[in-house]
Amino acid sequence: MEIYIYILMFIFGIIIGSFLNVCIYRLPGKKSIVNGPSSCPSCGKRLSVIDLVPVFSYVFLGGKCRHCKSRISPVYPLIEALTGVLFLLLYMRFGISCDLLMNMALVSLLIVISFIDFKQLVIPNGLIISLLIIGVIQLAVTIFTGTFGYWTDYVIGFFAGGLPLLLIGLLATYIFKKEALGGGDIKLMAASGLIIGWKLVITSYLIGVVVGAIVGIILLATKKKKRGDEIPFGPFLSFGILISVFCGNELINWYLGLL
Repeated sequence: MEIYIYILMFIFGIIIGSFLNVCIYRLPGKKSIVNGPSSCPSCGKRLSVIDLVPVFSYVFLGGKCRHCKSRISPVYPLIEALTGVLFLLLYMRFGISCDLLMNMALVSLLIVISFIDFKQLVIPNGLIISLLIIGVIQLAVTIFTGTFGYWTDYVIGFFAGGLPLLLIGLLATYIFKKEALGGGDIKLMAASGLIIGWKLVITSYLIGVVVGAIVGIILLATKKKKRGDEIPFGPFLSFGILISVFCGNELINWYLGLL
């Protein structure tokens, strides 16, 4: 039975991933994500069911539009497959539980945030509000039932997530005389801290900063970026949150063991 559940979780994930593609494509342009049919961005032809099967349509159509034969970006099936794999891993990590549902919602939003921030250098407030709603729901459930542990961990997590970045951003702005850290990053970490708690949000910081610094050095060394160029920080913070969700407690215990 377990293998069938794995398959169902992956299929559910790629279906959600298809919807996430719609969000990534439409939200920056402030378009509705529920109204209006999907269409080819090149020829504008309305897409039918055969064009919209997650991952498989891209493979069967050879990565091209069925109507105009223009190339379809491989990012679309990548996001669908990524969501499917992450949903499967979340199930393997948490099983059928409230933690699974909350983390599925969190991971879905992090995927949308990461790809939008990577392309547009902005994190839409609507996505932050969605994270806050998830956090408030989890907090309320925790207060009344204790399902997710101690509710104080999540309240502290909200401030531990947002306050350090806010202070760093203000200090950097004062020193360099320009905004050095986007407000979206601050709100992302505050909202995420409300969901994952203070221990994991601090772990997310460390992972995100280290990975971001490594990637930044590589980009500068290969001259793909130069000093002063903007580099989106949201994807690195999201990566840190993702790693913390899967193995943050194990990393904390490993680090404390070293001490």
